[in-house]
Amino acid sequence: MRIGVIGHRGYAGLPGVLGALLELAPTIGATLAFEDELYEIAEDGEPLGEPDALDLLLTLGGDGTLLRGARYLGARDIPILGVNLGRLGFLTSCGGDEFEEALRLWSRGEFTAEQRMTLDARAWSVDGEPRGRWRCLNDVVLHKGGFARVVRFGVHVDGEPLGAYGADGVVICTPTGSTGYSLSAGGPVVVPTVESIMVTPVSPHTLAMRPLVLPPDVEVALRAEDGPEGLLVTVDGQVGTTFKAGETLIVRRADTPVRIIRFPGTSFFERLRHKLGWGGLSERDGVVSAV
Repeated sequence: MRIGVIGHRGYAGLPGVLGALLELAPTIGATLAFEDELYEIAEDGEPLGEPDALDLLLTLGGDGTLLRGARYLGARDIPILGVNLGRLGFLTSCGGDEFEEALRLWSRGEFTAEQRMTLDARAWSVDGEPRGRWRCLNDVVLHKGGFARVVRFGVHVDGEPLGAYGADGVVICTPTGSTGYSLSAGGPVVVPTVESIMVTPVSPHTLAMRPLVLPPDVEVALRAEDGPEGLLVTVDGQVGTTFKAGETLIVRRADTPVRIIRFPGTSFFERLRHKLGWGGLSERDGVVSAV
């Protein structure tokens, strides 16, 4: 078995995790391939290179590192096991103190791989020329830069006008991304396996503008009707491009999902309760009892 390893060097516990990982790998019959920045400090294993020969991608960091790992895999059907070395780690599979047992469970096949839908986002110039294309697991956001003014966005669904959004921006997200920026902007929480596309305005300038849940097979088109230079398209909070009035952003479901490893005894609702404080503060309200 060949395990690719991607990590964030900003976490203090990373060298210890790499050392333990190098000791564990032979016991589960695995070879390790590290991305360049980790290969420099691992002092063993192999360089990562292309992902085609991987059986698993291990991400060491937080949600941002897992999203970077998904982008590295592209459309390849390789599961991701995310190890949380930070604070939240809502998308990750286990904590930093649990990764050795998690890898043993994976090597024995004692896991599930949840399929998460992804989005295909394309930006087009005013003249109809392609400007960029991205695949995202969480969200794509069209938003203003540092200007303190409302932007007017035209929104279409399958070619039909949905309305004119006066707002700071618009978030288009997957169910996986519903607990990210969309949630902060007032969007709904959607169970990750309920495939759908959410459109959430950011700081809308009218009470009649609310988040919308759409079927997974629609095409959403956004166009900035006016506004300052310096609008931005941001994909999964990490990559993107500049954008200007008259250009068009087309978002639809991508052809291939991302698979995220989950282990027995964990669930989406458990993560909601313990990581997002869903249902109240446990230290104040007590432990949630079984029905």
